[in-house]
Amino acid sequence: MTDSDAAAAPGPPGPPGPMTTEEMEIFLAGGEVCRVSCLDDDGWPYAAPVWHEYSDGGFYLVGREESQWAIYMSRNPSTFICIDTVAVPQKVLVKGAAEVIERPNVGGKWVEIARRMSVRYLGEDGPKYLEPSLSDPRWLIFIRPKTIKTWRGNFSRLQ
Repeated sequence: MTDSDAAAAPGPPGPPGPMTTEEMEIFLAGGEVCRVSCLDDDGWPYAAPVWHEYSDGGFYLVGREESQWAIYMSRNPSTFICIDTVAVPQKVLVKGAAEVIERPNVGGKWVEIARRMSVRYLGEDGPKYLEPSLSDPRWLIFIRPKTIKTWRGNFSRLQ
């Protein structure tokens, strides 16, 4: 990495500490994957990387019909998500309740959300990735936050 690359690289604004609401929204609009944790049918933690969209005060998740995390959330709404970066230390930690907006279906509200996610995560060719699988039923889950903790800078200071 050159000095100009380092100068152009996005970094956490300001000193280590909680993000402002604006900083959090900018961070969440990036392409970081959400790590979602829920409880399986035996009460054990289950975690999976998932694309997300932060909107309407919470997090939309789209999962294929067989996605275990979506099935578990439909049975037990207790959820925790982590969206973070390591190279430039930033994170958003969310404790929340999962709400099933749509059970697995074809052509529901999830389609537009998935299209936006595909562009955000894969760039302008994202919809080409999504299109061949639009006939696969998907869940639409909304995580309504109970608490949100944010941090930028040295992670060891956030417990």
